[in-house]
Amino acid sequence: MKNVLLPTDFSENAWNATKYAIELFKDEKCLFHLLNTYTPVIASSRFMATSLGNVQEGSMRTSSERGLEDVLSKIKKKYNNPKHNFNTISSFSLLVDEIKDIVEKRNIDLIITGTKGVSGLDEVFMGSNTVRIIKSVKNCPVLAIPQHFKYTSPTEIAFATDFNRFYSLSELQPIIDLAKAFKAAIRIVHVQYEIKALSEIQMFNLNMLRKYLNEVEHYVHTVSELNSVSKTLEVFTKELDIHLLAMLNYQHSYMERMTREPVVKRMAFHTQIPLLVIPELGMNVPSKTSQDSKNAVAD
Repeated sequence: MKNVLLPTDFSENAWNATKYAIELFKDEKCLFHLLNTYTPVIASSRFMATSLGNVQEGSMRTSSERGLEDVLSKIKKKYNNPKHNFNTISSFSLLVDEIKDIVEKRNIDLIITGTKGVSGLDEVFMGSNTVRIIKSVKNCPVLAIPQHFKYTSPTEIAFATDFNRFYSLSELQPIIDLAKAFKAAIRIVHVQYEIKALSEIQMFNLNMLRKYLNEVEHYVHTVSELNSVSKTLEVFTKELDIHLLAMLNYQHSYMERMTREPVVKRMAFHTQIPLLVIPELGMNVPSKTSQDSKNAVAD
């Protein structure tokens, strides 16, 4: 059974990500963990009675638990899939800290979260919470769903890479599983500042990548950089009607470069399609492939 973590703040944005998750895994046995965290505002006065803080915490806990019950009720009313089970977690904690803890303790396979371009320069990329989760969670992939994205089966998946790093099978497994499940084509996209031949190391890494992907349909695309990596990928995904963009997050990766790009360059890039960010796992982590993942797919 696949373990999927769904953080929610009860917004439309979070509900959209929840709907996407349920549709994506409609043919797989899944345990979805619905998480809501709450932290009372710290009182500015040092003379405030502790009891008042306890009352506030109790009220917020009740509100959190009721919110989770409402989400669960909406899910059961709309979907009621016998393959899906749900667990609710209401926690007095900071969101990222709680997510890291749950990923470890509950063997989470994937985090699916909503994104929205909030106003504020640092949050243009895809929302500060999403960026914090991606940067902080080192042992679990994160799938970020744009605020207004309507579910589409991901039959066209783009994997953005520069071939400068050797990938392990465990890192590529989430993409391979999705491709097999949806009979999807994987489009490996390499953004170059100026088009030139690959180095020996890049060729070796490309050949290894193609070996890992030998059981799925895949293509290699080399594209010239348009103003920034983020803008280039945005144009590429639109032109080829890509349903999901995947990237590995490691030092000097496209993902890291995009989160560091000058704000002016990335302002145009609002994640229009789901973005799967896979952490750097290295060679020693066994790939998490369940029998269900292998068999999951709809005809």
